[in-house]
Amino acid sequence: MNAITKFDLSPRQIALVQQTVAKDCNAEEFNLFMEVARAKGLDPFLGQIIPMVFSKNNANKRRMTIIISRDGQRVIAQRCGDYRPASKPATYELDASLKSPLNPQGIVSATVYLWKQDPKSGEWYEVAGQSYWEEFAPIKDEWAENEKTGKNYKTGKQTLDDSGNWCRMPRLMIAKCAEMQALRAGWPEQFTGLYDEAEMDRAKIIDLTASEIVEHEREENRLKAVGASNSITITWGDNWALENVPVGEFFDRACEFIEKEPPAKIAKWRDANREPLKMFWSKHPGDALELKRRLEAAIARPAAKGPSDAELRSHPLMAG
Repeated sequence: MNAITKFDLSPRQIALVQQTVAKDCNAEEFNLFMEVARAKGLDPFLGQIIPMVFSKNNANKRRMTIIISRDGQRVIAQRCGDYRPASKPATYELDASLKSPLNPQGIVSATVYLWKQDPKSGEWYEVAGQSYWEEFAPIKDEWAENEKTGKNYKTGKQTLDDSGNWCRMPRLMIAKCAEMQALRAGWPEQFTGLYDEAEMDRAKIIDLTASEIVEHEREENRLKAVGASNSITITWGDNWALENVPVGEFFDRACEFIEKEPPAKIAKWRDANREPLKMFWSKHPGDALELKRRLEAAIARPAAKGPSDAELRSHPLMAG
C-alpha cells in the first residue's frame, strides 16, 4: 500500500481533502467520511471514495452517502483474494420498441459476470449481477405550479437527466450498476451498504435522502425474507378475489387464463391488473413482452359466435 492508502496523511493533505473532495460536508460528515475511507483503505485523492451530500439546504433531510467508485470497488475486491474480474463483456437485453428519449438505446437490462473462488474446492464460479434500466436510469418528472392553488403538480412529462453520462453512455452506466450488484452478491461483507455513483443518480433526481435509500433496501430484504418479493398479487375475475402467485408460475398461469377466456373478460382482467403486470415487467421483462403480445392478440381476436337462426332451424333436433 502507498502512504495515502495507509492514511499517513499530513494535516495539509487532510485539509486539502476537505476543501476539494469533501467540500460539501460539514464537520461531522467529513469525520465520518475520513473514517470510512481509512477503514476501507481507499484513496480520496484518486476518486476511489467520494462523499455525496443530499438535500444540502434542508437541515431536516440533509444526509450523506459514501460512494465507492468503480476503481475503489475493484481495489476492495482484489484484496479479498477470491475475486477475479469479468472475463467477458457485459451482456445487454435490448428491445427496439423501448427506444425513446427516456431510453436512447432501448435497454431492458445489463448483466455482468464476475468470478469468485470456492474456499473449499478452489474452483472458480461466476457471480452474476443484473440491473434493469427502469430501476436505475435517472428519469425525472416535470413539475409545474398551479396558478390557483399555488401548489406544484406533475405535468405527466418525463425526461432523462442529462447532467451526467446516462444520455451519452447509457450502456456503461447500467453496466456499472450491474457490476455493483454482482459485488454485493458475491462479497456481501465488503460491499453491503456501499453504492456506485451510477446507482445514486436516480436518488439525486427524485430527492431521496440517504436514510430513505437504506430503508428501501432493508424493506426489500424484509420482503425477500417472507417471500413477498417473489410473488405477484393478482385477480383472475372469480368475484375479483386476490391471489398471491409465485413469480415463477405467473407467466404460465396468465397464458392459461388468456387461452380459455373470451376477449372481453381478458381486456377487463388486463385493466384490473395493470399494477401487477407492471411489477411482472420489472422482474421478468422478456416474459412480460411475450405476455403483452399474447394479451393483445387475444383481445383482438373475434368473439366466438353462436349458431345462426338458419343453422338452428336446419339442425336434426329442430326438424319436423
